[in-house]
Amino acid sequence: MNFDFTPVLADWSALMQGASVTVEVTVCALVLSCCLGLLIGIGRLNPERRFVYGCCSVYLSCFRGTPLLVQLFIWFFGLPRFGILLPAFVCGVLGLGMYSASYVSEVVRGAIQSVDRGQREAARSLGMSGRQAMMKIILPQAFVRMIPPLGNEFIALIKNSALVSLVTIHDLMHEGQKIISVSYRSLETYLVIALIYWILTSVTTLVLRRVELRLQAGGMVQ
Repeated sequence: MNFDFTPVLADWSALMQGASVTVEVTVCALVLSCCLGLLIGIGRLNPERRFVYGCCSVYLSCFRGTPLLVQLFIWFFGLPRFGILLPAFVCGVLGLGMYSASYVSEVVRGAIQSVDRGQREAARSLGMSGRQAMMKIILPQAFVRMIPPLGNEFIALIKNSALVSLVTIHDLMHEGQKIISVSYRSLETYLVIALIYWILTSVTTLVLRRVELRLQAGGMVQ
């Protein structure tokens, strides 16, 4: 079998442009997933608040119980049936972000519950409200415990972003498919795409690892 990477390298700039779109989609989805996941995770801390707890639990069940690809298609193909027309980029960000948020919320909930209850009681004894105790005492401690599991979710988000090419977003995978349609060099193209994704995930892993080591050196992670 002869390998010929010339057609792929000839369109290297297109792949880099696609990779930049992949990063943009991933970062936007990451911000959405963290913000929404934080709210859902906190909402599932207290079962006594039945309405909030119930809504968050239903969200979790729906988004974790259905495939990401189906959710992307609902955003892109389903909403126009109701007269809601969103750009493909927005559909991709919403699909990825809201799907990822269902997993981030469990990371948040677990990290908060791992903080000693005595911390909350001590804060209340100092006259802090429940919200103040959460923002100033509980969440800062929980945050450093979220980093390792959140890192895994961020890596998964980068890889899952390849699916947005199916809703016409010109990401790395989409640009690669355009090269294949002209050059018919599918194996070489997919190998290069895989290499670029590997570089993106490796850099993300390295950055997260350095952050974790710095926190450990500072005595913030037990």
